[in-house]
Amino acid sequence: MSQPGPNRRTLLSRSIATLIGAPAIAVLGTAADAREPARSARTAGGPLLPDSDRDQTAALQAALDRAVLDGRPMLLPPGRFRASGLHLRAGLRMSGAGSRSVIVASGSGPALVGEGAHEVQLRDFRVEGGAHHAVTDPRAALLELRGARDVVVEGLIVVGGNTGLLLKDCSGRVSTSLISGCRHTGLFSLDGAGVDIAGNTVRDCGDNGILVWRSVSGADGTRVTNNRISGIAASSGGSGQNGNGINVFRADAVMVSGNRITDAAYSAVRANASSNISIIGNTAERIGEVALYAEFGFQGALIANNIVDGAATGISVTNFNEGGRLAVIQGNLIRNLHRREYEAVDRRGEGITVEADAAVSGNTIEGAATAGIVIGWGRYMRDMAVTSNVVRTARVGIMVTSDAAAGHCLIAQNLISGAQDGAIRKMAHGRPVGPDLIGLATSDSRILVRENVVTGASG
Repeated sequence: MSQPGPNRRTLLSRSIATLIGAPAIAVLGTAADAREPARSARTAGGPLLPDSDRDQTAALQAALDRAVLDGRPMLLPPGRFRASGLHLRAGLRMSGAGSRSVIVASGSGPALVGEGAHEVQLRDFRVEGGAHHAVTDPRAALLELRGARDVVVEGLIVVGGNTGLLLKDCSGRVSTSLISGCRHTGLFSLDGAGVDIAGNTVRDCGDNGILVWRSVSGADGTRVTNNRISGIAASSGGSGQNGNGINVFRADAVMVSGNRITDAAYSAVRANASSNISIIGNTAERIGEVALYAEFGFQGALIANNIVDGAATGISVTNFNEGGRLAVIQGNLIRNLHRREYEAVDRRGEGITVEADAAVSGNTIEGAATAGIVIGWGRYMRDMAVTSNVVRTARVGIMVTSDAAAGHCLIAQNLISGAQDGAIRKMAHGRPVGPDLIGLATSDSRILVRENVVTGASG
């Protein structure tokens, strides 16, 4: 069984509490009417001057407010505009000229904030953190939307800051945007009311790529699909709360599918205390710890048709000791699993680890330094079916807990090729014990081994 750091849940809870406690700063800006010359545009807040060192907050705010009042789109002209605390109002439609239209945060707080900004639409402009952004206020995001329904964020470029984009208690869509260089998190959805996060690129972030969290456990329904996530570090440390491409916490019924996640310090997808999680059709490469993770108090995880190439463990569905149970792990391709020899205890090197009330079938695992499939941990194992998998070139093909207090397990019709230290063996907390169970008559009524095929080296 996975042994996470003792403070992971506490740290996650404290992180949420910190964000919830953050003041909802009313901030936003507006742009000049596209019909006016960019360098001489005037608003009620004064002239709007692209590429000026002068703070443009008042002029931008006036332009944004005027656009909403007139019921027309707000068009941000090309140029760089220094601003802070621009307030986005309900119904605002703001767009720019792509990377040529830039709002640079001039303070430590958000550059743009929408509180109750229902149906706001933000398209095709760039937001940058200034030199001091989020240094004095680590809670701040460059762009914050709070309590807003049916928001649309499309084609934005968000660079720098502590967090790039924060959605709290929002519904809507974030799509085809680029978020990069954030000190903490690229995109954070907290207490979502149905958010689609689709087709974005999130890269080079200090702690996490995309977070989908809830303050308390409950239905969320966010869909995280077809994103490209890369270069995710764990700069703030910890035992797994940081370093993840996608992290889902306390959020039920979340779908994570079709994403490509590379070079994450801990996990490509980590779901913590999130029931009915679907992790389907993702590709994960060069992952530092467990590539695809369902852990702690969840009920229901579907992990299917994913590709993992390079990780310490491919898939882990664990923590039956805290109620983590009920899973289908099917049709995954997992390869190149390495042991972390620098770790004193948690070295891993496993293809799939799983504990309770689960079916593991039709997976292909190749090159597991410790074991292809690990079933149970100590007494924590119940009602497992491990069938029709292909395990190649693992040190041990399949390991199952030897604890007499553990539950029942069926291991049948698997093909195990080239296992160096046994095809199917019992284990005590990750250490193989006893003989190979293949072809061995046993009185152990807990473990049923039937019709497995072994080729190549075994024992």
